[in-house]
Amino acid sequence: MNGTVKKGFASDNNSGVHPEVLEAMADVNRGHTVAYGDDAYTEAARETFRQVFGEDIDVFFVFTGTGANVLSLQALTRSYQAVVCAKTAHIHEDECGAPEKFTGCKLLTIPTETGKITPDGVRPFLHSIGFEHHAQPAVVSITQATEVGTVYRPDEIRDLTDFAHDHGMRVHMDGARICNAAAALDLPLRDVTGDAGVDVLSFGGTKNGLMYGEAVVFFDASLGENFRYIRKQGTQLASKMRFMAAQFQAFFSNDLWLRSARHANRMARLLAERVADIPGVRITREVEANGVFAVLPRESIPVLQESFFFYVWDEERSEVRWMTSFDTTEEDINGFSDLLRKTLD
Repeated sequence: MNGTVKKGFASDNNSGVHPEVLEAMADVNRGHTVAYGDDAYTEAARETFRQVFGEDIDVFFVFTGTGANVLSLQALTRSYQAVVCAKTAHIHEDECGAPEKFTGCKLLTIPTETGKITPDGVRPFLHSIGFEHHAQPAVVSITQATEVGTVYRPDEIRDLTDFAHDHGMRVHMDGARICNAAAALDLPLRDVTGDAGVDVLSFGGTKNGLMYGEAVVFFDASLGENFRYIRKQGTQLASKMRFMAAQFQAFFSNDLWLRSARHANRMARLLAERVADIPGVRITREVEANGVFAVLPRESIPVLQESFFFYVWDEERSEVRWMTSFDTTEEDINGFSDLLRKTLD
């Protein structure tokens, strides 16, 4: 067994590494250089982030998205505080309790069908502020694009950040699919992050063609003053950081991040179009980024998964999630939609 599987629609994490990223990593694989980020490649990548997000930012590279989220929140909180997020948030549902374990904070969740939260959803938690028996709300965390494929518009983010800041809270953004969101909105990355009032961003690349590596971006550099110690203590400091840096340089060169995200988004829209008229298929959510959600006849799911693996999102509703990637092809879409039509005939 060679470890590879037939291309499916389970996750954009299942995709390979973009050839331009691999080439960039090979280019820096020459000789020796100073470890732990004190090298010219890493500084060049940091400067590129400043060009993209603003000269006043500070940026740190870490291994994983969970690491980026957990350490970002740790930098913003004390253990008696709380983080407000959507009930669907990755930090709540899919990080094995790591945010609570390593920050000591309580997660306060908001039920939401769209995956997005609003000031009105946060407002009830304000009653805890100043009451010593309750965890103190300190951070609002949002995901862009959300776990259900929806995308926050800049004005929606600004409404939330203004509300949070007016009540002494910071705003963290889980940007695991921030590139797909910016591509969907046809806006620069900065417009939907720092310029919309976000304080700290977990910037994701792995889902969009990197081998590994995420970035923590502080739009107020003072918030990251001690982050290098938090990162080291949190086991997220890479010794051979030049290989992370090279990936990000390739990512931003020639708009690779945008080309890849646009392609993944386009493939998701195509998939939705190809299956929407199949009897028994009901698309449940608007396709905004690179995810398609649909309800299928329950008995058809395991049959389809044998050839094109994907995840069931909601067992009770028989709702599935199909994710597309930078390397999803029209042939992949056609093969799956043909199988789906045949299976449901």
